[in-house]
Amino acid sequence: MVKAVRIRQNGGPEQMELVDVEVGQPAAGEIRIRHKAVGLNFIDVYQRSGLYQLPMPLTLGMEASGIVEAVGEGVTHLKAGDRAAYASHPPGSYSEERVMPAKTVVKLPDAISFETGAAMMLKGLTAQYLLKRTQPQGGLKEGDFVLFHAAAGGVGLIAVQWAKAMGLRLIGTAGSDEKCALAKSLGAEFMINYGKEDFLARVKEITGGKGVKVVYDSVGKDTWDKSLDCLRPFGLMASFGNASGPVPPFAPGILGNKGSLYVTRQTLFTHIATRESTQEMADDLFAAVTGGKVQIRIDQRFPLAQVREAHQALEARKTTGCTILTV
Repeated sequence: MVKAVRIRQNGGPEQMELVDVEVGQPAAGEIRIRHKAVGLNFIDVYQRSGLYQLPMPLTLGMEASGIVEAVGEGVTHLKAGDRAAYASHPPGSYSEERVMPAKTVVKLPDAISFETGAAMMLKGLTAQYLLKRTQPQGGLKEGDFVLFHAAAGGVGLIAVQWAKAMGLRLIGTAGSDEKCALAKSLGAEFMINYGKEDFLARVKEITGGKGVKVVYDSVGKDTWDKSLDCLRPFGLMASFGNASGPVPPFAPGILGNKGSLYVTRQTLFTHIATRESTQEMADDLFAAVTGGKVQIRIDQRFPLAQVREAHQALEARKTTGCTILTV
């Protein structure tokens, strides 16, 4: 028996309970992994609250690192004793140990700690697919302006560093002067405190009225309309989250009126649907981290038993960088 965090119904942080669960042996295509650290992400909140509906009872968590305990038939890229990390469906990382599909689990390089591995996978792979695989018409070139909302969050702080390494001129938004200063110190060329400034007016000023090539938006409802107006003609609105709530329905015709814009709603799990794609993206991320292009900041740590407090801090936007649960 091992400890795991489960919910029996959707709701607030109070629905999460630390319970004893039994962990079996891996079937074909699966592994059993003993966790060393677990990542905390906004998708966990969406699943807990019911924004994303999943069967109950549910063990939360999409990201972790640890030691492979056993592998099932057909698993050749991992073996017992390997250091490993993942961001993966189905949920279940809020646990001491679990059985899970092997295809999205990768070996963790010795140069990367378990805590860093747990903090970086979902957020780092998200930054990777956004900047490298979710690009506007004609791609992104050195000197191009991009707008990245929530730039001081877990994904944002990775993205601002990676964008700088790519030569992009990143404009970020955040909700406090402290968060703006943090993102700017790590590579954002411009930061906008949306609590004090109109980010649309500021983006137009920075870009000489031209707008940005792409907006990367995990905030959703609160930033959507103005973000569309930040785009240059043929620009791309790349939505990848709903921190302020889902984007309301809109008429596609407005995209033509605003400059023949493109809109996409991305999810990491489409990009890591195969082992080959997962490994390719992870190799790029690992190289960026071990090569010094990207620093993974872990600004909050909570024991697994204090998961309710961790969710409260995340939802109150009191966190910066990455947050992990220690096992």
